[in-house]
Order: sequence, then structure tokens, then C-alpha cells
Amino acid sequence: MASDPGRSALLTVTGPDHPGVTARLFAELASLDIEIVDVEQVVIRGQLVLGVLLAVRTDEAEIAGLAARVAGEVGVSIEVSFDEAAGDLAEHRRRRNHVIVLGAPLPATAVAAVASAIAEVGGNIDTISRLSSYPVTSLELMVSGAKSPKLRVALSAVASQTGVDIAVEKAGLLRRNKRLIVLDVDSTLIQGEVIDSLAAKVGREPEVAAITAATMAGELDFAESLRARVAVLEGLPATALDEVYAELVLTPGARTLVRTLKAMGYRCGIVSGGFTQITDRLVTRLDLDFSAANTLEIVGGRLTGGLEGELVDRSGKAEALKRFAAQFNIPLSQTVAVGDGANDIDMLATAGLGVAFNAKPLVRESAHAALNQPYLDAILFVLGISRADVESLDDPAT
Repeated sequence: MASDPGRSALLTVTGPDHPGVTARLFAELASLDIEIVDVEQVVIRGQLVLGVLLAVRTDEAEIAGLAARVAGEVGVSIEVSFDEAAGDLAEHRRRRNHVIVLGAPLPATAVAAVASAIAEVGGNIDTISRLSSYPVTSLELMVSGAKSPKLRVALSAVASQTGVDIAVEKAGLLRRNKRLIVLDVDSTLIQGEVIDSLAAKVGREPEVAAITAATMAGELDFAESLRARVAVLEGLPATALDEVYAELVLTPGARTLVRTLKAMGYRCGIVSGGFTQITDRLVTRLDLDFSAANTLEIVGGRLTGGLEGELVDRSGKAEALKRFAAQFNIPLSQTVAVGDGANDIDMLATAGLGVAFNAKPLVRESAHAALNQPYLDAILFVLGISRADVESLDDPAT
């Protein structure tokens, strides 16, 4: 049969893996007038699965004969199929997305629901690989053929139904070239809220905590509620800040997240609606590159119930992200922001990737990705960084 330049050929190689299989196949393919469109290879417990997609510019019988010859020489099976037009293939490849599925545990029923939803919106799962089994199980799926917005809507429904976390990111260079991350502090980098802990020192925690919760849910204006909560602290000795800092508990995975990203060359910092008297110490503790937060006014060793300087509120957080990105000459498309409250929404939307971490519903709906796992280092998996990558960075022998 004569070749059709608009058609493609898919070679699927399966069998025992051993040195030379891939090399022999491509050496033979080099003798033909073909173009390699895509290649995927995985080895599972010694068994090879290799897919090679070709743009056909030669006789199909010649390709089939080559496949049979190589299969016999190296002891594998090679299936050949001829399919869609090259133009359709190009469009198919442009519609590629990474889908990250995380759970602790990650049940098979959830994976089945994800696969069904992808198929329903016209997507195809090209590859599946495991990113981690600890502290959560996470899988990365390469999905082609489905538009990103449609895929996100479908998988958001699956996440709600199954209780697992699902993130969708458009494939391409931008996903791999993130260079700066900003983290919210209260209930993100650390467990709990500093303002509530300070209020406990004056016996007003229930009252202040209720205001904090309503504010983070987007029910109250952040600037007004912050000033009202800080006013409650009037007269509190400044030493209470030392006590609250000593009681702080980092969110599990916080150190791993920062250490790993810094080892990869990221600029890491915090942008908080909290207080510099706490955040400055966290910068030192975690070796962060930058920070922005509000400053409690202290006179004569006691809190006045007021704030100093410009307020870091919802819009202020987004502006701080822009400022730090410009300081390090990093495009906003290469930034990541993580937060949980309504005052983080603008910052999450401004970043190239905004991640809602154990966030309120309003925040989850506004973010590019949402995580409900209690481990901050799960963000690494959303970025496509595997547990093996993390461990290799921690191993001085690698």
C-alpha cells in the first residue's frame, strides 16, 4: 500500500526489558523516511512498554516489515497500527494536560472515576506514573485531546465526589520553569492563627477566633476585621509574641517543601496578613529569601492595639508577590502562590500557579489547584516533583 503523508503509524513494543531494545528499533527506523512525533517508554517489574508515534512518509508494508524484523531479533512483540491525520495529531498534542491525583489513601474507585471523567470530555490518558507513596499517594496522568477548562470542571466534580485532590495543569515548558514561591503563613506554613493565640493571652480567643474564621471565609473585610482584632490586644506585653512564637507548630512537610525548592533554585518567601514580629523569625528559621507582613505597634514594651506602616491586606498580598517577582527578575508566569483564606485570592490569581491549601470553598473555587491533604510538601507533587526527586536532593551521594 502506498504511503499517505497525512497518516501516522503507532508502534507499540511490549516484552522483557533488556539493553539494546530501544537502540535497535531506532537504528532501523533511521533507515526510513519518517518523522518521530512522540515517544513514551515505561518499565514495570522488568516488562517494557514502549510507544513510538510516527508521521508516515514511506510504504506502510515497509514499516510493518521493519517491526516484525526487530521484534524477532530482540525478543519482543511490536504491534503496528495506522491511524489519524498528521494535522489532527498536532492539534491533539497541543491539547495536553498534566493531571495530578492525590489521596491518603488513593482508592481504585477514585482513579476509575478520574479515568471515566477524562474519557467523557474527549480526553485520552497517554501515560500514568506514580509521583509518591508518602506522605500521600500521588499519580501523574498525561492527558491529551481535552481542553483544559472542560477537563478542570469535570475533574473538580470527581474530586468533590471522591474526596481526593486533583490538579490540572496545561502541559508545556511553563509548568517546569517555576522559579519563585510565596506562602501564606497562618494555617498554611504554620498550624493555627497567630492573632487567635495572642487573643488567648488576654482571654478573648473565642471572640477573635470567630472573627478570624468569618474573615478567612470572605464574610468580613480583612482590613477592618484585622484592625478590630488587633485593638483587642491593647496593653498586652510584647513578651507575649515570644511566647506565641515558641508555641508555633510548622505544618507537616513545610521544611521539606522549602528545602527541596531552594535546592532546585527557587526563591522562597512568605507573604502574610500576620505580623512581622513572627514572620521575621520564620524567615531566619527556614532560610527564606523574602517576606512581607503587617507590623504590630509596640510602645514601652506593650502592644498599643494598633498597626504600623502600610497594611498587607488582600490586594497588598498580590502587590507583594509582584514586587518580589520583579526584585528577582522572575515573570509572574513562573511564580507559585499558596494560601487558604479570602485575603489570598488575589495573590493566587496573580501567580502563574495558585494553590489553595486546606482552604475555604470560596478560595478553592478561585485557585488553579486545591489541596486538602494536611501535608505542605504535597505541593511538590502538583509541581511534578516526585518523592524520588526529593530523596535524591537530600542524598549527598547523588
